[in-house]
Amino acid sequence: MDDRQGRVPYEYIRDIFQKTDPNKMSKFTGNEYDKDNSEFTLKIINKNYKVKYPSADIYNENGEKVNSYIVKIMVLRYLVNGQGISQTHKDITFKDINGGHVYYKNFYNRTILRLANIYGNNLNQFEKDFENIECEKTNTGDLAYRFEFLKNVFFTFIIWEADEEFNPSANVLFDSNIEYYFNAEDLAVVVDIAITFIKNKGKLPLDLGMYK
Repeated sequence: MDDRQGRVPYEYIRDIFQKTDPNKMSKFTGNEYDKDNSEFTLKIINKNYKVKYPSADIYNENGEKVNSYIVKIMVLRYLVNGQGISQTHKDITFKDINGGHVYYKNFYNRTILRLANIYGNNLNQFEKDFENIECEKTNTGDLAYRFEFLKNVFFTFIIWEADEEFNPSANVLFDSNIEYYFNAEDLAVVVDIAITFIKNKGKLPLDLGMYK
């Protein structure tokens, strides 16, 4: 875990989280807030996480404390910034998002190339990794899945398999409501976390660093 990269933005969003009404965050993200236990329950794909209020401590479904700044920042920004907009079923690309052109190189290197490298020569593994995830196979690329990463936050992962003429390639689409939860700068990191989650079959390292 890179303290220098993660500690300052984490403390910044944690302070905002602690000053925000938990009932408002619950309403505008659609995640349950248990006032008796002062905690949110968030589902990341198919795993439940608990977020304590106001401490901002996060625990996975095994009760283990999440120490990763990158995961904690993602979760807290989602809770703080969510605006209660349901999915539109209209998909957009990263470049369609405000600021997407500015951050596209980072997004491409961190997510699209990673997806292509992991699955572009192994569609069977791609299919297998989505078997236990609630998702929708879409008629895009050689194989693609649309899934809900967090409540109201939908991604589509698309793979084109390598052949004799072309290297493997990939793409990521977003439901057009995405900007009501994350900005372009956040998404390069958020999608990277989603890839790690799926590749590791739902096991996010507790100390996942900013850079792997």
